[in-house]
Amino acid sequence: MPRRLAAPLVALACLLALTGCSGLSGTGEKGYISGTGVPTEVEPVDRGEPVELSGTDLEGGDVDLADLRGKPVVVNVWASWCPPCITEQPDLNEAVGELGDRVAFVGLNIRDASPEDAQAYVRDLEVPYPSIYSADGAALLPFAGTLTPRSIPSTVVLDAEGRIAASVNGRIPTTQTLVSLVEAVLDE
Repeated sequence: MPRRLAAPLVALACLLALTGCSGLSGTGEKGYISGTGVPTEVEPVDRGEPVELSGTDLEGGDVDLADLRGKPVVVNVWASWCPPCITEQPDLNEAVGELGDRVAFVGLNIRDASPEDAQAYVRDLEVPYPSIYSADGAALLPFAGTLTPRSIPSTVVLDAEGRIAASVNGRIPTTQTLVSLVEAVLDE
């Protein structure tokens, strides 16, 4: 390859590599990636095995997703230090009220320094459902391939069998977006 072509090609390759790395530039020092908020739905025939997740909630009680089978479950991943989580919480609270007992909600608090920080969030934002505390984020492992470890907030809708039916990486755009995702699962 002539030298005149090699230098521009090397420069272009470096530019493309740097552009690819900039996908995380939105994280700065905040420790999370703001997802797109675009819902992804999974057709019933394409859903995998039921999600197996259990843990201790912020009140010390046991939460096991297997115990909630028989109706859809909304799992919301959040952290008390996450501004989009704080912004999203009123939409989640409204969805709980709108959907009622046809659906279960479970929070998944990850990477908070202490349960007390998470409890303050739940108290201050009046979160009406239990949240599993997972300081190290290990509770996200059952959602590998659907959720990314640093995309907070994120929401997953499980069908009545406990399989992933829909997900949103990032803040849910509106209450109605979440309600529509859940109602589609209820209508199956």
